[in-house]
Amino acid sequence: MAKEKKIGSTKRFGPRYGRRIKKRFGEIEAEQRKLHKCPYCNAVKVKRESVGIWNCKKCGAKFTGKAYTISKKVIKDVEEEPIEEIQEEQEEDVEEESDDDIEESTEEAEEIKEDKESTDE
Repeated sequence: MAKEKKIGSTKRFGPRYGRRIKKRFGEIEAEQRKLHKCPYCNAVKVKRESVGIWNCKKCGAKFTGKAYTISKKVIKDVEEEPIEEIQEEQEEDVEEESDDDIEESTEEAEEIKEDKESTDE
């Protein structure tokens, strides 16, 4: 006997539209219809009212979010540099650039002064 497929709410489409499209649609619909965690009271009582509008049944907060979920899923990289190291590298780069810019701007200012003096004489 064959295993039964779990097609959920997409069985209403019958044989139309294809398997992959119905599968994707079913995943999205299940995500939007489940209860979500409230960002204000942390209760799992948030339900979707309409596209992008969410309402918490516990604290009564009404807020906006994405169309089918409250927020997007965070994908973490396996190898991440610590934030402190990245910030230190950025600060060093900024300091080096600012020193170079100051030297260039003073040289340009001196050249402009010399040009003005030579044209005045």
